[in-house]
Amino acid sequence: MARLEIIEITTADGALAAPEWLARAEGVHRQLRPGLPDDYAGRLGQVFANGGRMTVIVEDGAVRALAIWRLIENTYEGRRLYVDDFVTDETRRSQGHGQRLFAWLEHKARQLGCAVVALDSGVQRARAHQFYFREGMHIPSFCFRKAINP
Repeated sequence: MARLEIIEITTADGALAAPEWLARAEGVHRQLRPGLPDDYAGRLGQVFANGGRMTVIVEDGAVRALAIWRLIENTYEGRRLYVDDFVTDETRRSQGHGQRLFAWLEHKARQLGCAVVALDSGVQRARAHQFYFREGMHIPSFCFRKAINP
């Protein structure tokens, strides 16, 4: 039987709690975000310094799923756990890793006093949307964006 672990790679202050797992997570993360820069550790360091955290599901020593998430306080929901990225290794989908990671995120949200788990998902990700609906999520609003040139 496979041995599954959930490992928090970062701490609340953005410090790497398990830095050896960052390199192991990169390949799975790039399946969702192929445009991440070559300096993956540097980019993730910036995300972590700004409140991002990473949690991974590990099976027999290999990263099978990961989430990058953060706490956000806003006026209409209060405290929420916002998921920046959520991805399961494409070669291991539909084996329960995503469901287990999502359940962990919900549990973590409760521990941290959050009323909501939220995420944005590209309109082209129909399979991901099926998963989110199955996990009890719904679409409460539109998300608008405008690119701004610095």
